[in-house]
Amino acid sequence: MIAQHSSSPLPNFGNADMLATSFATSYAGVVAFMTVVAEGSFSKAGDRLGIGRSAVSRGVQKLESQLGARLLSRTTRSLALTREGEIFHARCHPGIAHISQAIEDLRDLRDGPPRGSLRISAPVGFGRRVVAPLLWDFQARYPDIELDLLLSDAHADLISDRIDISFRNGRMEDSQIIAKQIVPMQKLLCVSSDYARALGTPQSLDDLVHRECINLRLASGRLCEWEFKVQGEVRKLTPVSRVTFNDAELVLQAVLQGQGIAQMAGYQVCRLLREGRLVSCMPQYAPDDSGHFICYPSRQHLPSRVRVFVDHMTAAIRARELQCAGEVLIAGALTTVDSV
Repeated sequence: MIAQHSSSPLPNFGNADMLATSFATSYAGVVAFMTVVAEGSFSKAGDRLGIGRSAVSRGVQKLESQLGARLLSRTTRSLALTREGEIFHARCHPGIAHISQAIEDLRDLRDGPPRGSLRISAPVGFGRRVVAPLLWDFQARYPDIELDLLLSDAHADLISDRIDISFRNGRMEDSQIIAKQIVPMQKLLCVSSDYARALGTPQSLDDLVHRECINLRLASGRLCEWEFKVQGEVRKLTPVSRVTFNDAELVLQAVLQGQGIAQMAGYQVCRLLREGRLVSCMPQYAPDDSGHFICYPSRQHLPSRVRVFVDHMTAAIRARELQCAGEVLIAGALTTVDSV
C-alpha cells in the first residue's frame, strides 16, 4: 500500500470551470491515479486497467498538471501519497466507489437475477383477455420484478412514454423498434348462432350490404376497416352501420346478443366459436397477414428482466388456443347451424 498522510482541507487547485471543461481527460487521469493507489505500483495499475505502465504514468502526470499539484512522491523503490495526493484521494474515493457500484448494478440488471420494474403497454382488448391473466404466473416466477400494465388502443411511443415492452396488433410499420411476432392475428366475420338460425349467414361480400353491421371506432377516431382476402388480394371496406362502438368488447357483446355481424379478432371469438355461441362467416375470405407482436426498443444491452418477460409471455401466449382457423372447427360450427 502507498503511505498516506493525515488529511487536511483540500487546497485550491485552480479554477473549477477549467477543471470542468477538461473533465473527459482528467477523469481518465483520476482513474489511473486511484488504481495506482489501490495497487501500490504503476505496473500493477497498468495490468489492472489493461494498459501499459507508461500510459498510467502519463495519465497521472497529466492529472497533476491539470490540478497544479503533485499527488505522488516517486522513487525507484517506493511510491507515497503527498499531502495533496492524500486529500485528493480521500475526496475522489467515494465518487469512484459510487461509479463502480453503479456499473456493477447495471451489469447485474443485465446479467444477474431478473429484478426491477417493467412498464408495459397493450391494446385494451388484448391486454384484458390475454396479457393480464398471464401476469400472475410471471410474477410468481419472478417476484423481484414489478409490473405496470397500461391499456390503450393508441400506439404508445416506447421512448417518450418510457415503455419497456409493448404489445401490438395488426401489421408492424415502425422500423425503429424490435417487433417479434408471437402468433398470427386472425380477423373473423362472426354472427351469433341465434342470428345464423334466424337469418342465415352472408355468402359473399356483396351480401354485407343487406346485413346489420356493427362497427368499431379506433383510438385515432377512424372507423376500423373490415379486411378480406379475395383471390390472393386484400380487399378493405367500411360497411354502413347504425351502431358504432369504440370498445371491441361492446362490439362482441352486441354480436352475441344477435344485434348484427362484425369482424373481430380471433383471440376474442375462438372460445365462443368452439362453444357454438358464435358462427364464423365466409372463413375462406379471412385475411392472413396480420399478427400479435411483442415490441421493445433495442436488442442491445437488453436487461434480464425484459428478456425473461419476452420469453415467458411469448411461450405462454403461444400455448393458448388463440387460433381458430381450423376447417374442422368452422365446418363443425356451420354444420350445427345448418342442422337445426
